[in-house]
Amino acid sequence: MSPLLIAAFLITALLYASVGFGGGSTYNALLVLSGADYRVMPLIALVCNMIVVCGGIWRFARTGDLSARRLLPFLAASVPAAWIGGRTPVSETFFIGLLGGALLLSGIRLAFQKGESEPEPLDDSSRRIHPILSTSLGGAIGLLSGLVGIGGGIFLAPVLYLTRWGTPRQIAAASSLFILVNSFSGLAGQLAKLQDMALLSQVAQYWSLPIAVLIGGQVGSWLASYKLNPGLIRRLTALLILYVAARLLWRWVGMI
Repeated sequence: MSPLLIAAFLITALLYASVGFGGGSTYNALLVLSGADYRVMPLIALVCNMIVVCGGIWRFARTGDLSARRLLPFLAASVPAAWIGGRTPVSETFFIGLLGGALLLSGIRLAFQKGESEPEPLDDSSRRIHPILSTSLGGAIGLLSGLVGIGGGIFLAPVLYLTRWGTPRQIAAASSLFILVNSFSGLAGQLAKLQDMALLSQVAQYWSLPIAVLIGGQVGSWLASYKLNPGLIRRLTALLILYVAARLLWRWVGMI
């Protein structure tokens, strides 16, 4: 296992945890760039995802920002859809192209996201999304997330911001829970699809990556708790994501 890859996972987990995400899309991209088999990448990325967001969920639960009940309409469809997406075989070209596009959107969103230091909406200004719309959006996000092997928080958060679903911290908390639940579901689908024991055995060589993201995620949660210039952390995260997205899309262009 390359020490550079381990360090990259640790730094990615640190940055993502500090802004309320798991980092699954970037883990997958780093594995692509390291030459890993694309069929086992989602397994590794989803496990790392779950490790990182657990720290954020615990932190948001303690501060009272986490509301699982309000998120249920999204989860009702996203969980089965994530399993279906994970269960669906895709080509390497499709996987890398979709992953690169997801990273690009994620990086752009983070780069232009408003900081928590700006005035937060009052409780009564939070809008309710129609259950049919939230269920439909949850299903679409879950399916897309399952296909790529991510938790889907990078797709959910912009929707919640546009609809003024809650405060920035409430949205970060909701995204963390969404990522955790859909990562579990997507992982189950990926395992059901990947029954080649020779491929599954490849996952064992990446045992150090979950340890790296555990450390990075804890440091990132600590940084978020102490509010150490969140705007700077977001910009650094966006730069990392956009750099990896550009390299991934360049590789994808050479494949089509």
